[in-house]
Amino acid sequence: MLNVLIIGVGRLKERWERDACAEYMKRLKRFCALEIRELDDQPEPDKPSDLLNRRVMEREGQAILACVRPNDRVVALCIDGKSYDSVQFAGKIADWSMDGRRLVLVIGGSLGLSQAVIDRADEKLSFSKFTFPHQLMRVILLEQVYRAFKIGANERYHK
Repeated sequence: MLNVLIIGVGRLKERWERDACAEYMKRLKRFCALEIRELDDQPEPDKPSDLLNRRVMEREGQAILACVRPNDRVVALCIDGKSYDSVQFAGKIADWSMDGRRLVLVIGGSLGLSQAVIDRADEKLSFSKFTFPHQLMRVILLEQVYRAFKIGANERYHK
């Protein structure tokens, strides 16, 4: 069974976000061992500059990397990452399941991911050219991981 860790910067504040994540976590139990680690997002500077924003991302990146083991397969969610359709993503999940490594999916904070996290990533994954709130992205990611497992198991799932 694939071990999956989702690292998300920021807490889920809305009840519907927590409820949606809990529902997909419940559904995923039969497909993988799933853990979600919420990390505190760092306060954004009052007068943001590139340097101050980079410092915030670096602090968040250090917290992310502290959760990552040397042998983990790290997939960073980035706008400029590779995009897949649902069937292709199911194939990626199946491939990742075969190598015995823990799969770590990383969702950055509102400013994005630090360069250190991107450099550590084995792959960058994009769900869209759109920017999504990082809390909503957790729901979307869980739904797509669930969909991928359902496709991989040749089970029906809505289209």
